[in-house]
Amino acid sequence: MALMTLDEIELGYPDGFNLHVEHLALEPGRIYILSGPNGAGKSTLLHTLALLSRPRRGVIRFGEEAVTWGGSQLRRLRRRVTLVHQTPYLFSGSIQHNLAMGLSLRGIRGYEQRRRIEQSLTAVGLSDFAKRPARELSGGETRRVALARALALYPDILLLDEPTANLDSATIATFEDVIQILPAQGITVVMSSHDPGQPRRLGGELLRLGGGRLLPVRSRAESAALEVLR
Repeated sequence: MALMTLDEIELGYPDGFNLHVEHLALEPGRIYILSGPNGAGKSTLLHTLALLSRPRRGVIRFGEEAVTWGGSQLRRLRRRVTLVHQTPYLFSGSIQHNLAMGLSLRGIRGYEQRRRIEQSLTAVGLSDFAKRPARELSGGETRRVALARALALYPDILLLDEPTANLDSATIATFEDVIQILPAQGITVVMSSHDPGQPRRLGGELLRLGGGRLLPVRSRAESAALEVLR
């Protein structure tokens, strides 16, 4: 059974942009790479998957449960999805404080909170950063902390908006090492990217967006043939 499905989703904005997804099914423990030019709808789709943008028509299901827009069900389902923005915001104070805030809001305190913070910081290679002030981090370190903050929440679906854009090759490799092992932990990852090599490196399924619609994805044989013609 799919973890989340979108059927006949339409979402419009005052500027005239429209997102239309006829059907999309996210399977448990998979990596999906959203590809497409700027303005194709990648961020809009991520916000829709995060249950932060309400479609004007269509149905979103979490498992067999249709999402209703309001009340305790929406709050409960939103807690199963975590979105990390390309330019994440960190609060003032220590890295530990930043990770602890989201956990405290969910009632996770004491030993379990400390364990999750240590575990997630270790996962992103920042195990000795807990006491560091958030305002002293580089851009790459800030994104790694934001990823650790998301992982500490144990989401079923992790949404990443251009997590490796404008980073050096070593930091990109660190991100990819972390992302690659998440499906084995039961986490489905959907990330937008302009890097054509990431689907292959991560073993992910490519989702192409253009003009607010999902486009057919070329087979590997078709892609290889096109490369030869170039």
